[in-house]
Amino acid sequence: SYPTALKAVDAIRKSIVVHDKEYIASGNVEMDEAYFGGKRKGNRGRGAGGKVPVFGILERDGKVSVNVVPDVSAKTLLSLTVKKVKRGSIVYTDKWKSYDALMFCGYRHLKLDHDKRFSRGKVHINGMEGFWSYAKERLAKHHGVSPRKFPLYIKEQEFRYNNRDKDIFEILINYVTDLVPNRL
Repeated sequence: SYPTALKAVDAIRKSIVVHDKEYIASGNVEMDEAYFGGKRKGNRGRGAGGKVPVFGILERDGKVSVNVVPDVSAKTLLSLTVKKVKRGSIVYTDKWKSYDALMFCGYRHLKLDHDKRFSRGKVHINGMEGFWSYAKERLAKHHGVSPRKFPLYIKEQEFRYNNRDKDIFEILINYVTDLVPNRL
């Protein structure tokens, strides 16, 4: 039945969150924020009402890390950056004002103005934008996700993206069986 299948899939999503290891990005790192959900179409991006803000960090040729955030203030974004990005890394962002203090936190910060162009040589956030497109396309198939369960769904998309070159079936079986207590 549908409720049974939903419980099983939720258990798998919860196992992904439980097994989510803290990953410290380094080298060339892209950062961006995106907005998901909302009851109706309307304003896009930062001015959108009823949407959930998500902050993403992508190590080029590496993994992505996403977190649902309460807001996209400098305090929120910088605290996550300090936890998840090694100091001395080159950080690429758009020109959102919350990123302005990155250079004072020990990062080399290169900005791109999306109003003028989407890349300037190595200065781009196309990898992170690609992840947002990947996640939104997959989440659109659900025709709406409750705000309470949204963090599980976005972490699932992070897991799928980070393991896109692997057979995830075996990984998920190990994740789920790790959570089941031995009853022998």
